[in-house]
Amino acid sequence: MKRTIIVISIIILIFGFNSTVFGADSFKVGVVNFEKILKESSAGKMTQKQIQAKGDEFQQKLQDEKKQLDEMQKTFERESLVLSPEKQQEKQREFRIKVNDFKKMQQNLAQQFKQLEVQLLNEIQKQVFEIANKIGEKEEYQLIIEKKTAGIIFYQDGLDITDQIIKQYNLKVSKAN
Repeated sequence: MKRTIIVISIIILIFGFNSTVFGADSFKVGVVNFEKILKESSAGKMTQKQIQAKGDEFQQKLQDEKKQLDEMQKTFERESLVLSPEKQQEKQREFRIKVNDFKKMQQNLAQQFKQLEVQLLNEIQKQVFEIANKIGEKEEYQLIIEKKTAGIIFYQDGLDITDQIIKQYNLKVSKAN
């Protein structure tokens, strides 16, 4: 009885070990560098230009508003000597309101900019993930991970499929345009 249990255990270990070893050869892992895709793909470059243009537009709005505030303050300083105390308080109040409006505008534009950036990057990420899924299925990868999100410190160059994704993504974008 003991002998049969030992023999069966040995057989299970041998076959179990062998299947694990044979299965290890077919385990395929891919690594994707999303930052590289943003920098090198045509869609990533277009998105960066779009984000930059919107940022410049918002910056110009803020600069224009700041100039108006500076002019208002200079005008108040010049007129303060001839204005009555009531008018001075009224002008100071108007200026404080304008400063608060400027601060709110600054916060709103920063929030709008951040939302736009997140929206555009999420769209690229969604498309890149679709391409990575197709590559994974086609080339039978068991695992494809994003370099930064996964916290990868080192990987062999052969595991990196970023360039392959960039090529397919550029093709997809050129067909859409």
